[in-house]
Parts: sequence; structure tokens; C-alpha cells
Amino acid sequence: MKLTLIGYGKMGKAIEEAALQRGHEIILRVDQPNLHDLTRENLKKADVAIEFTGPHSAFDNVKTCIEFGVPVVCGSTGWTERLGEMKNECDKKEGAFIYSSNFSVGVNIFFEVNKKLAALMAAHKEYDVILEETHHTQKKDAPSGTAITLAEQVLEKIHRKKQWVNGLSDNPEDLEIISQRIDPAAGTHHVKYSSAIDDIEIIHTAHNRKGFATGAVLAAEFLKDKKGFFTMKEVLGLN
Repeated sequence: MKLTLIGYGKMGKAIEEAALQRGHEIILRVDQPNLHDLTRENLKKADVAIEFTGPHSAFDNVKTCIEFGVPVVCGSTGWTERLGEMKNECDKKEGAFIYSSNFSVGVNIFFEVNKKLAALMAAHKEYDVILEETHHTQKKDAPSGTAITLAEQVLEKIHRKKQWVNGLSDNPEDLEIISQRIDPAAGTHHVKYSSAIDDIEIIHTAHNRKGFATGAVLAAEFLKDKKGFFTMKEVLGLN
């Protein structure tokens, strides 16, 4: 499979390594110095594009891929308020698009565990719930996209919490997300239910970027020759 990488920082390089190990070819690498290479002619040479940049450029990059008829996998976080708009664009142009706040196989299993635990805890009002996430200091958004996904899953099941907030809150209806930026943390996410009697906790800790990179390549393999919007649930058969 021929791949274009949009974003060639640490994550882009990790994706390149994972893709090459799985027998794929990188035909174009686009980053700040060569944004002019993101053309229809260049993109059409690829089977799939993988986009990992940042919240201020992701929307335009994904839209460009869809407009040019190139399937695109996006892992950039911090722009999900426009995700619905991009899904509509994908449908309108009959494109192919996968978005995930986290492509790690382990994290996506963790998402399923989080939903199940939240459903079990919904009736037990004696427990409060809090989220914590820790990443490296170069991470551009806070809370992380993964933490937001976890929080939204909790809110869907535990209706006594009305919204998530980034930081501590005196409002019992707020679901607190505590964000820490410490080097060289690859990423830890922690969901904790506390009562006067006991605590129940689930934790996912990434040791490096390999899990995220391999998952992004798996997503690209899944998306090739498909049409529509997908998530990692379809990629991993978690529906």
C-alpha cells in the first residue's frame, strides 16, 4: 500500500516505521517546510493518507484529502467540535475517513472497559468519579482527546454528571479532568470512582508511541478501497 504522511513530527516518524515494517511504502511526507506539496496530483498517487498534525490544521488537511478523493486517517485532536461537519463533507463527496482520538489497540479496548464500568456505576450515587491524564510537555491540547472520549463515555452513562471540566470544580455535576504535562510521559489515562468505603480504578499507560502508530497503520489498511466514515470500533471489530 502507498501512503502519504501529513505531519512528520515524532508521531509521523513512528507511523512511518510501523508502516515500513508492515511492508508499505511512504510516497509523500508533508510537513511545515513543504506544505505546497499537498496537491491533488501528489495525493492521488497514494492509496491512503494519514494525518497527524494539530488542531489548527487538521480540518483543512482532512477536507483537502476528501475533496481530492483520497481516503484519510486522522489522529489529530483538539478539533472535534467540527467533526460532524467533516462527516457531512465525507458523505457529500462519497469519501473515506477514519477519525479516532487514539489509535492504540489497548486504548480502544480501554474505551470499551470504561463504558462498561460507567454503566455498572450509574446507579451507585455514593461514588464520585474523576479522570486524570498525563502527557509529555509538547502535547498541544489539554485535556487530551483520549480523556475527552473517556469523559463523554462516562457522561453518557452517569447522568448526575452534566459536563466535563478541565480542572477542579466545586460543582458536583461537573466531571473533573485533571491534566498534567510531564516529560517524558507517552500518555496515561486514569478513571477513578471513589466512595467513603472504597475506590475502583482503571488505568491505561502507554510506554511509547508504537501502539498509536501501529493502530494508525491498521486503520489505513482497513480504509483502503472503502467509502464512508469509520472509527476504530469498526477497524478492531468492537461493534
